[in-house]
Amino acid sequence: MKFKRVRLLILLLLIATYSIGCDFKDDSDSLESSRNDTVDEQAQDSLNDYTEKSPENSNFDIEPKAVPVYLDNNRKLIYTCEAEDGIFIGKAKMESEVSGYSGMGYVMGFEDDEDACTVTVSVDEEGMYDLNFISASMGGYKENYVYVDGENLGVISAENKEFSDSVLERVYLSAGEHEVTVKKYWGWIMLDMVEVYTSRQINPEKYNIKSNLVNKNASENTKRLMSYLCDIYDEKFLSGQYCDTGWLGKEFAVIKKTTGKIPAILGLDFIEYSPSRVQNKSKGRQTELAIDFWEEGGIITFCWHWNAPSKYLTKEWYRGFYTEATNINLEKIMNGQDKEGYDLLMKDIDAIANELLLLQEAEVPILWRPLHEASGGWFWWGASGSEAYIELYKLLFDRLTNEYKLNNLIWVWNGQDKEWYPGDEYVDIIGEDIYPGEQVYTSQVARYLKALDYTSSAKLTYLTENGCLFDPDLALRDGAMWGSWCTWGGEFVAKDIGIYTLSEQYTEAEMLIKVYSHDNVLNLEDLPDITTYPMGE
Repeated sequence: MKFKRVRLLILLLLIATYSIGCDFKDDSDSLESSRNDTVDEQAQDSLNDYTEKSPENSNFDIEPKAVPVYLDNNRKLIYTCEAEDGIFIGKAKMESEVSGYSGMGYVMGFEDDEDACTVTVSVDEEGMYDLNFISASMGGYKENYVYVDGENLGVISAENKEFSDSVLERVYLSAGEHEVTVKKYWGWIMLDMVEVYTSRQINPEKYNIKSNLVNKNASENTKRLMSYLCDIYDEKFLSGQYCDTGWLGKEFAVIKKTTGKIPAILGLDFIEYSPSRVQNKSKGRQTELAIDFWEEGGIITFCWHWNAPSKYLTKEWYRGFYTEATNINLEKIMNGQDKEGYDLLMKDIDAIANELLLLQEAEVPILWRPLHEASGGWFWWGASGSEAYIELYKLLFDRLTNEYKLNNLIWVWNGQDKEWYPGDEYVDIIGEDIYPGEQVYTSQVARYLKALDYTSSAKLTYLTENGCLFDPDLALRDGAMWGSWCTWGGEFVAKDIGIYTLSEQYTEAEMLIKVYSHDNVLNLEDLPDITTYPMGE
């Protein structure tokens, strides 16, 4: 068993010191990111044969113990600032026509990119604080940036026309005054006031993860890998990088040249194996690249930008994973109204299963992240809502686990919203994809805490896609213990100037070197031999 950091043990001593609680809504965040042999014609199961049930090979015969995110609900209000008392930039201005505000009015006019309102808050002691932004939407769900002392810390949300709360949790503030800025992202809000509360203490049990996999028939290498991931969690960060040409590709080469290190995790995509892309002469090499990196001692993660079947493509075929490039209706497929569509999806799953079987034959365990970013709606598998998505996720799990007997998969769920969570019996790791902007090195602790709350149990929580890197020192300070990161490829790391060189648009060289050289970061050379690593109980 691993030894937890002293800071977590100290947290346990704080339980008795808190009593009265207050309840706030979590903030939301969004992103939109753009990425990129023959199908085995097996007999297809009828949609009517598929029934919603817990998988027969699940470990969850007994309800897992509930593990709350926080030790208690105690938060103390220490500072309040009216938005109309702040400094306005651009079209931001004070108004008072809409009722329900406090003070003399509210600030609106968040219309152009530079529009902003800045208020000054003050704290007596350094520490972690929650910033509560009371605002109202001027038409549907809206998100807008928050900066503290000029540093982008995330977004706040407003959905209703009534003034309501949006909390940015665990913001580190030194003693003294700080400038808090709300700046236009989507815009069109009325900002009433900003409140500062002391932060609640994170429950250290959320970091204490059992190595039991949702597939009780998991292969030995898969169990060994999961055991290793659980042992290092809350102490170390695994470095990761997507590179569609493998560990000898441009992104890995640029990182190696700049830092002298090689990422521990190689991120790959099954996109080119999608039948509608194969029909247009696409050919994938990712299966072979995965085996190659595993043989070098690395860890593999796969996503699948699932190109919809050709029948449903309405624009360029190579954009067929986007909602706006298809006319597929997942709800009709899952409720039996589109039987042909169901059969086509099953053929697509079979094509990917064939690749996963090759990886299983090579004894390669996979961090398997299908149907990602569903709640955003920009991918077709999320465009019909959470109910249809969850049905598809469960069906995919059942088909790969129980029919294909794929026992080399560690299931990474990446739906990014609590309402889209399929259940603990289908999820080994929770993933969040975050693209906060350029050279934003904050820990993204608010999103980490949001992810911890997707389930009442304790799950490994990973940063499964990112643009810029986070500073490990800030993550350790904030308690944002992402088990790994996996930077997306292309411009986020490498640029082509005749030869590939480091792109500093998102992560500067100095920060890249710091992160990959950090004592709490594990790279390829730091990994043990997973094939001999002790399996958990």
